[in-house]
Amino acid sequence: MKHSLITTTGKKTSTIDLPGEIFAAKVNRTLLSRYVKVYLSRQRSAGAKTKTRGQVTGSTRKIYRQKGTGRARHGARKAPIFVGGGVAHGPRPVKRELTLSKRMARKALAVSLTAKAKKGQIVAVDGLEKAKKTGELQALMDKIGGTRFTFILAEANLAGAKFVKNLKSAESTPYKDLNAFMVYHGGTLILDKAIFKK
Repeated sequence: MKHSLITTTGKKTSTIDLPGEIFAAKVNRTLLSRYVKVYLSRQRSAGAKTKTRGQVTGSTRKIYRQKGTGRARHGARKAPIFVGGGVAHGPRPVKRELTLSKRMARKALAVSLTAKAKKGQIVAVDGLEKAKKTGELQALMDKIGGTRFTFILAEANLAGAKFVKNLKSAESTPYKDLNAFMVYHGGTLILDKAIFKK
């Protein structure tokens, strides 16, 4: 699959071969939806937790005698009815069981990249490692056009990520950490030419 290759100044230099198994996969929206659901569920910590009467600090001594006081019978001060006591039926940590196999996750990534390629939201750039300041990347984004950008960098060129941090409408990620969720919600993808060497 041929795709145009441009420089950081926006000039077209040549073309590059995009792997067909990644950028021309069969679009499976059900798989992509499932991946996003699993990804979001794993972002939730669900760590809310309260202490029961057996976990709070306090004495277990009976606070007053059972009979003869005219008051309701009570045991320890740690009962849920008292201030400072335990909580009855409070929230507990929830273990998320949603999973997706590595094979399906890789396939979902290919599906999301294919969808982006069909929309024309993929740009291959040569020379990203030569960028010396944020303004150069901003000028590149202005020429490409769009509201949101994701720079996908090769391991050798991660130094450029510090310039992307200063851009409000852009973020960066190493190619090895790329996933279908980031692609789907990443706007226009700016691919570092160096990621195609392997």
